[in-house]
Amino acid sequence: MGGRRSPSQGHMGTPQEQQACRRDAQRFSRQQLGDDGAVQQCLQQNRTRLSKSCQKVFASHGM
Repeated sequence: MGGRRSPSQGHMGTPQEQQACRRDAQRFSRQQLGDDGAVQQCLQQNRTRLSKSCQKVFASHGM
């Protein structure tokens, strides 16, 4: 039985993808750190201001 991984909950993407967005998360979503779902929403709201590497992560997940 695998872990309960779904696109909408839990960690977003691979460790490399998380790394790509870590700086942006700390910059734009500091209050939400520790709550992956909230950070993901926060990053989506600031999408136009994200680094290119983080924008690619969201694009690759169809967000």
